[in-house]
Amino acid sequence: MPSRFKLIPAVFLILARNNKILLLRRFNTGWEDGNYTLVSGHLNGDESATVAICREAKEEADLIINPNDLEIVHVMHRKTDSVENERIDFYQQFTFHLT
Repeated sequence: MPSRFKLIPAVFLILARNNKILLLRRFNTGWEDGNYTLVSGHLNGDESATVAICREAKEEADLIINPNDLEIVHVMHRKTDSVENERIDFYQQFTFHLT
């Protein structure tokens, strides 16, 4: 039986406040270390994109985000030269205002 086509799902958090966006500097990840990025990561099995970005926000930036406060603002399919490396990215935005 032929193997099924697979995509690698990833999530990205756009955390906006006062027209500024939170970026993290990559460190000891083995991928793009030293560069800036959004809070991001891959989905684990049996979790939604929204749950995944809440988990990544806690792991990477010690942020606790309510999934109900997120909005998916962009979905992107990326294809590289390698068939095994196709990805689908979910960009979710969390905007907060201090009162």
